[in-house]
Amino acid sequence: MTATGRPAPSPLAAQRLRTQLLSGAPARTVAGVTGHLLAIQAQDPRGARLAVRARTSGLLATDVDDALTADRSVVVSWLNRGTLHLVLAEDYWWLHQLTTPQLATGNARRLAQEGVPPADADRAVGVIERSLAADGPLTRAELRERVTAAGVRTVGQAMVHILVLATLRGLTVRGPMRCGEQAFVLARDWLGAPPPPMDRDRALGLLARRYLAGHAPADDRDLAKWAGLPLGDARRALAAIAPGLAERDDGLASPAAKTGGSGPEEEPAVPDLRLLGAFDPLLLGWASRELFLAPGGPVITSNGLFRPFVLVQGRGTALWTVTGGKVVTDPLGPLTAPERAALAAEAADVERFLARPRETVGARRARGARGAQEEPRPRR
Repeated sequence: MTATGRPAPSPLAAQRLRTQLLSGAPARTVAGVTGHLLAIQAQDPRGARLAVRARTSGLLATDVDDALTADRSVVVSWLNRGTLHLVLAEDYWWLHQLTTPQLATGNARRLAQEGVPPADADRAVGVIERSLAADGPLTRAELRERVTAAGVRTVGQAMVHILVLATLRGLTVRGPMRCGEQAFVLARDWLGAPPPPMDRDRALGLLARRYLAGHAPADDRDLAKWAGLPLGDARRALAAIAPGLAERDDGLASPAAKTGGSGPEEEPAVPDLRLLGAFDPLLLGWASRELFLAPGGPVITSNGLFRPFVLVQGRGTALWTVTGGKVVTDPLGPLTAPERAALAAEAADVERFLARPRETVGARRARGARGAQEEPRPRR
């Protein structure tokens, strides 16, 4: 038990917090944390940026915008579980090839439910491709106008599923920021020509190795759920890297410790308190969330939205929000002196991170239309 009577975090929780970069040395750049986690759920734009903040030091939300816009080091696209994810530009093609084919059936079903027959869907994708080739980057609203003008239904969620279809076909990604919205671009224009397809077994092995770097210890069911792949594929993925895995008594997979160290590996610490954003990767990386979050609490709503939450000694304990530029938390109960100090530091850092003291390089280059991210449906 901790000093306030809370259950002490388990060694497994401590290990996962460290691989998630929530304890130990932080990443230094947007690309660094994105590459370490492989994919950061990004249907909530602020939540994705806060995931970067919690795992780095000294960055601003505008640094994420610049990575998307000026550096082109990261992009956002529908991957893995059919949800928007922030990934390294260099990881986009092989992740797309590996994780999106199984999404086609669901996309076709949703288009039919929205009243868009296959011929109209194909026509809409053609309009999107030609429009981006001629005039891109373009916002969702600008693309909607053009698809509507072509006589294709775009009301309800029809347009977003048309955009998903263009993405599943490897044509588009979400690239530069324009006045707070991420515009669409042709993948080949923004990222260059796609590389030759990666052998599937090689891609599965790469997936397992990169997933464990940010999520170990984990098992096949954890990997399958996170990537949105069949369990058999997850088992093949882990089997492909078995020689590089540590021997564990709990049946979970972890990369083997590097040789040449000066002594036994130090037991990872658990942070006193962290403020994590909506859809934080800590709640999306494994088949179960009960290690960090009690079931039935307020963090996950009945319709599948993940709210920003306060992590105290490795457990989600309350919600928080930003009001008038200031962090406001729900009642947290008794806190130790180190936890109170950590709360003050975290609140100040969130406020600093979200402030916009300067316009980003990308925003200066690409002022344009207003809008908001759109997601087909919340994904758990």
